[in-house]
Amino acid sequence: MHANDVGPGGLPRVGARPPLGAYLREVWARRQFILSLAQFRIEADNQRNRLGMLWVVLQPVLEASVYGLVFGMLLAGSRPPNFVEFLVIGVFMFQFFSSTFAAGSKSITGNIALLQSLSFPRMTLPISLVVQRLLLFIPTIGIMLVLVMLTGNKPHVNWLLLIPLVGIFFFFNAGLTLITARLTVHVRDLKQLLPFITRLLFYTSGLFFSVEERFKDHPKILRFADFQPIHEFLTLARGILLGGDAYKVKMDYWLYTSAWAFGIFAIGVVFFWVAEERYGRAD
Repeated sequence: MHANDVGPGGLPRVGARPPLGAYLREVWARRQFILSLAQFRIEADNQRNRLGMLWVVLQPVLEASVYGLVFGMLLAGSRPPNFVEFLVIGVFMFQFFSSTFAAGSKSITGNIALLQSLSFPRMTLPISLVVQRLLLFIPTIGIMLVLVMLTGNKPHVNWLLLIPLVGIFFFFNAGLTLITARLTVHVRDLKQLLPFITRLLFYTSGLFFSVEERFKDHPKILRFADFQPIHEFLTLARGILLGGDAYKVKMDYWLYTSAWAFGIFAIGVVFFWVAEERYGRAD
């Protein structure tokens, strides 16, 4: 135990941050609490809407429809092959990221009363939020697959690769959530900047246009795109579900996305844990 964690008389100080290993074991021991909290939030959110869980499916479908109508007309002859399913996959996958990224920043600042009244590992709050978004994302995956099949694509065994891809995407989102959750505790104004960051990623990840085709004469931009994580996730998802010559699975993207996901997750865990004693303080 660190010297600063010991109070007068050699007793452990209340609220002291435990070592990282012990802290992570505490978080894991509360995995049922994390799942229950995620499920409770879903139920609470649905009770506020007349259509309930139906909005989980309707929202990405409506977004894909609007983007398809607007950008389909704007792009005209420069639309990528299989534009409808290309767009559907991009929108559905990106929404998992954007909804987690936006809500994750409030996972600590939005639960001050809970933090000040109960003692528990604070990391459970941002993690439960990512689990909540994953639980909401799962049914939309089914709708995404149905829409892809309705456009003439037949199910393939390669579609099972979507399972590890979503798993990697989960850790990527969890790492970012842990980072933004702590940053917004220190700098509340950061929440005002996050929508602009999300919008920047929206326009640079190739949701509605092919990055490879649009910048085929700009190798430096293409090389940069190879290391843009959201673009990598979208490209892998399209390669898995669409395949063919137009959308081949880039094997190196598996390495890149895994490095991004587990690297950011590890950084996020340590970064969040270091400030454990700050969360819920009045100052």
